[in-house]
Amino acid sequence: MSREGKEESGNIWKSRFASLILQLSHTMRGFKLKDRCKTTQVHAYNTNPFPISPTSSKLQYPTINSILSESPFLPYGLPKTHSFEPPLDLSLKSLDFVQSLADLYRKLQMTQDFNKSLLYLEQYALLYTLGDPKLLRRCLQSARQHAVDVHSKVVLSAWLRFERREDELVGSSAFDCIGRVLECPKTALLHGYDPKSVFDHCQSHPPPNQISDANNFLTSENDGGIIHFCIHNQEVNCIRGRIAALSAPLKSMLYGDFIESDKEKIDFTHIGISVDGMRAVDSFSRTRRFDSYPPNILLELLSFANRFCCEELKSASDSYLASLVSDIDEALILIDYALDERAPLLVASCLQLMLRELPGYLYNPKVLNTFCSSEARERLATVGQTSFLLYYFLSQVAIEDNMMSKVTLMLLERLKECATERWQKALAMHQLGCVLLQRKDYKEAQRYFEMAIEAGHVYSVVGVARAKFKQGQRFLAFELINGIISEYTPMGWMYQERSLYSLGKQKILDVNDATRLDPALSFPYKYRAIVMVEENQIEAAIAEINRIVGFKVSPDCLELRAWCFIALEDYQSAIRDIRALLTLEPNYVMFRGKMRADHLVELLSLHVQPWSPADCWMQLYDQWSSVDDIGSLAVIHQMLINDPGRSILRFRQSLLLLR
Repeated sequence: MSREGKEESGNIWKSRFASLILQLSHTMRGFKLKDRCKTTQVHAYNTNPFPISPTSSKLQYPTINSILSESPFLPYGLPKTHSFEPPLDLSLKSLDFVQSLADLYRKLQMTQDFNKSLLYLEQYALLYTLGDPKLLRRCLQSARQHAVDVHSKVVLSAWLRFERREDELVGSSAFDCIGRVLECPKTALLHGYDPKSVFDHCQSHPPPNQISDANNFLTSENDGGIIHFCIHNQEVNCIRGRIAALSAPLKSMLYGDFIESDKEKIDFTHIGISVDGMRAVDSFSRTRRFDSYPPNILLELLSFANRFCCEELKSASDSYLASLVSDIDEALILIDYALDERAPLLVASCLQLMLRELPGYLYNPKVLNTFCSSEARERLATVGQTSFLLYYFLSQVAIEDNMMSKVTLMLLERLKECATERWQKALAMHQLGCVLLQRKDYKEAQRYFEMAIEAGHVYSVVGVARAKFKQGQRFLAFELINGIISEYTPMGWMYQERSLYSLGKQKILDVNDATRLDPALSFPYKYRAIVMVEENQIEAAIAEINRIVGFKVSPDCLELRAWCFIALEDYQSAIRDIRALLTLEPNYVMFRGKMRADHLVELLSLHVQPWSPADCWMQLYDQWSSVDDIGSLAVIHQMLINDPGRSILRFRQSLLLLR
């Protein structure tokens, strides 16, 4: 076909689509579109290669007419080939993935059990690039199984809960768990290492020292008599020997060369403890147990224990207070007291509540003050509650919620400060580079990518090239990737990246080489499909997308195919793909983030024959019998809109999604 013929044909199908949208534009004005859309989708048609978090800014939904006027070349929302980029991989990416896994496995075999937790975390970082949630959860479970200290148990238990997205369940509590020790919040606060018990059923543990035993008094032949502690106008009678036994400083005060050793009355008015608090100290000195004291008395005991170095009293107060923290509001109040008094178990208990409420409380001012600044990290370090593990979890939550936010950047800075091993430094630097690239701070992004390369992460050269390209240094970016291809064994992502900086036929050759070396990369298929669409080869574009959809279904591929079907006026097929897309991402936004997918379904539904419930069941039977997963998901999605409580439909949907 001649060039003029192609252009004429292209104008015909573009005008058909434009006329459809123009006819329905008045319908859109009646819809109440939400300002925000909570989703983690990656907009495949966004010129920005990173996910855009809808929580970062309010989405303004224009009319169809305005969308048409904004994009005269591709009015239906497809990207232009010269601005279409693959996203950077945020995880560790090895040049020899199999060899890296084998080396890590050997390290695990040679390492003692109680030192394996961080190795499983490294395995998690390495496997993250595969995107398999089952593999990732197994890594976290293994890390939790071999966690030794309370801090690691708390963080990993919260991380496992977050991966199950339990925060999205209505009425769920931060203390809910799967019934196993693995995720039990109470068990996580217990000291000890028992890897075989993590899959046992968890049991509720009564708060330590909650019930006192009046007959369990410590007795001694020489108790030293009675000592009276005066607080304002009241006296608290204590046994001198029992108080002295609490710590060396108290023993020196009561039996040493201090003037208090000769007194029967000692003024404790300015010590910072109340009468009730001193009576609690006396009770503990006699029984080494607590009655049911309110939190303010326990905080006084904690302060008293720190002032006079009473380690046993401090440990008991810390443990008892930790067992009383039951909700996030209490945790936000007690965390500052716990840090001031350096009570590690109470800090861990408060920390656990905060982590188990993520991502909901991520932007709470008190939570930010606890985690984000360097001073906050140092305060946590004083009680052993800071680690690479903690900030790795926090930064992953922040990246998923809003990659461009200042909070994400600050958490990654703390992650960098906590990194000690080579792989940890490489990961922290690479992710910092990705975030800064997203924030268009190209020079700083390039600097961090180069630091990641120095730490041994060769894939970060892609970030350096992308930063140079954004600064107008296309040839330098091309030469950089070309050098990597020459120096190392060629891999698919190398040719995929070089295609961004190539021109003419070389661009298509690089994209084809990327598919040849790594057929699982989705960008080459989408790029070739977009080229075909620009050349008015719509059927060929659909066939190209089918190649990747056949073994790797993703929302962006379904979106691209849906627009191709719309261009062919095959609205039924377009609705099918969009409904399947909505099953994967219920709040997906199309038109490069300008139109909600569910509203587009409503628009297109006006131009297809509606299905009755009986028709839906027949369609589901046909699609299920032909093993058409996308078609089945689309039909189930439509049926669930009319009957959301139908459990059999939910069950069938879950079976399809498990594939």
